[in-house]
Amino acid sequence: MGNGGLRYQYSRLNIAEKLIVITVSVFIVNGLLPFLFRWDPIVIEQWFRLPSNLGDFLGKPWSLVTYAFFHGGFGHIFWNMLILYFFARIFFNLFDSKRFINVYFLGIIAGGLLFMAGYNVFPAFFKQNAVLIGASAGVRAIMIFICAYLPNQEVRLIFFNVKLWYIGVFVIVMDLIQMPIGNAGGQLAHLGGALLGYVYARQLVQGNDIGSGFSKFLDSMAGLFQKKEKKAPMKTVYRKENTKAAQPDYGKEANQRKIDAILDKISKSGYESLSKAEKDFLFKAGKED
Repeated sequence: MGNGGLRYQYSRLNIAEKLIVITVSVFIVNGLLPFLFRWDPIVIEQWFRLPSNLGDFLGKPWSLVTYAFFHGGFGHIFWNMLILYFFARIFFNLFDSKRFINVYFLGIIAGGLLFMAGYNVFPAFFKQNAVLIGASAGVRAIMIFICAYLPNQEVRLIFFNVKLWYIGVFVIVMDLIQMPIGNAGGQLAHLGGALLGYVYARQLVQGNDIGSGFSKFLDSMAGLFQKKEKKAPMKTVYRKENTKAAQPDYGKEANQRKIDAILDKISKSGYESLSKAEKDFLFKAGKED
């Protein structure tokens, strides 16, 4: 398959799948190049991982986001990407790519901030100089967002069904238990992402999108890099005027009203209250975004 074919296949992926491809690619490059050229194993990673020391962070503020694209081993990246893929499928049945980006990257930022705060506030972490890598905070944000937005929705776990809120509580409790005995900095980041996901979901149920400002910021940043369209030189053209006024797209408006009604029903009664037809409609609408 040529480069054109690869670009085409990549363009067909949803935003979660694209993030998975990018993250896995970074993992491969970060491991392969130092091996081939006999570099220090962290020669690339050191510029992108998040330091706990505030002075070091001020020297590379971009690390508050870029740390999430680096992982410490195969198991680390495998489970993060697998969980992200699973919960993203549920997410896109309800929301579009922009909201996914909001929850995921705000979770990464929240996890990074709590990590740095923990190492500069709690005495247990004093005199320790740690660094943070991994997408776990963003993955936790997506997971807990879904668990909080559809708490009573059941999913199949091997031989039995379990409600999503059970999964959310179990994951958070395990992070708390493991903090004193394991990777404390990583657990702090997990909890930061989880907190963001929970707050985002509960506020959204009440009609408040706490990520709207972040979305506008990203749009404004994207606008800076878009090429301005060159105006074509003026010339006289003759064409037959279309006497028919443009007709509004009533079908699209009706679909949006139906989506809004279904989402309102979910917020009041839960996802399981939907009929099969409503679930199918949401699924198809998510695919079209």
